[in-house]
Amino acid sequence: MKLDKSVAVVTGGAKGIGKGIVQVFLKYGAMVVILDHSLELKDTVIELNKSYPGKINGYTVDITDQKVLDVCFSEIKNTYGTIDIIVNNAGVCKLDSFLTMSNEKRDLHFNVNIMGTWLVTHTFLPILKKGGAIVNLSSVTGPCVADPGEVAYATSKAAILGFTKSLAAELASDNIRVNAIMPGYVATPMVQGMANESNPEDPKSVIEGIRMAIPLKRLAKPEEIGELAAFLASNEASYITGQGIIIDGGSTLPETMTMGV
Repeated sequence: MKLDKSVAVVTGGAKGIGKGIVQVFLKYGAMVVILDHSLELKDTVIELNKSYPGKINGYTVDITDQKVLDVCFSEIKNTYGTIDIIVNNAGVCKLDSFLTMSNEKRDLHFNVNIMGTWLVTHTFLPILKKGGAIVNLSSVTGPCVADPGEVAYATSKAAILGFTKSLAAELASDNIRVNAIMPGYVATPMVQGMANESNPEDPKSVIEGIRMAIPLKRLAKPEEIGELAAFLASNEASYITGQGIIIDGGSTLPETMTMGV
């Protein structure tokens, strides 16, 4: 129960990687508050409350809206007093080429992935305990690799890694650790949506191509990302800060696809 009695705020926790993180945090004893605007939020809270009664709560939130975040801040502060963990997981990815991408689609990535992370952290940092932890979701896409059509997403996720490192340096004096998780492909609705965009006629072939290119020959489960997030948020990682940790099944490992025995 390494997160026992901890209070964690998790953005985008209603589905995908975020839900996996929430489930693992609950397993390790944390109380979790989800900030999400998706339609799945209510069902996720009801579902998880059956196994962890009184441990899970959720607010319908647009993380780019400071006024809404301020309301959530007041309610969470009144309910819990302080928090121990912030997980900035919420994010979007819409494929499009650089020259044809609209300003609206570009700004969606920057506003949610970058500004949303900034605003949530800035809003809740005043009640984050000294000795607490911030876990940001970056990606291997941007800092390490990229595919065509991912310019906006890759740019935003590289920015999150820079945000993580600089904020870690700034908050070290308060013993607040800041780290980033850099996932490869995870079996989530987001990845399914990207496959649908890539090949609307046969999205399964896209997923299969991804799987075959990963040395471990499978996509990650959301809960596997959750286990890493729980480690980084716990005292087990008390000497780790300012790091981007890759969890990708070895997908960034191959030097070529043809060389070797």
